[in-house]
Amino acid sequence: MKLVGLAEALGGIGLILPQLTGILPVLTPLAATGLAAVMVLAIVWHVRHDDAKAIGMNIVLLAASLFVAVFRFIGF
Repeated sequence: MKLVGLAEALGGIGLILPQLTGILPVLTPLAATGLAAVMVLAIVWHVRHDDAKAIGMNIVLLAASLFVAVFRFIGF
């Protein structure tokens, strides 16, 4: 769990910091793609452990990270 939390925290930093500073902004959509993958795995984990009530937030975060990834990759 600590590794997942660390991955999510670093992904969040990777979403904000490159775009904010202008240093390697290509890392923003890559971080968003990585967070989307983490959210998909989180949804799978919650389904397998009969914890369906926690999936809602994962879906919201998945949609947000996919939105960022798509629109940063195409240049908006």
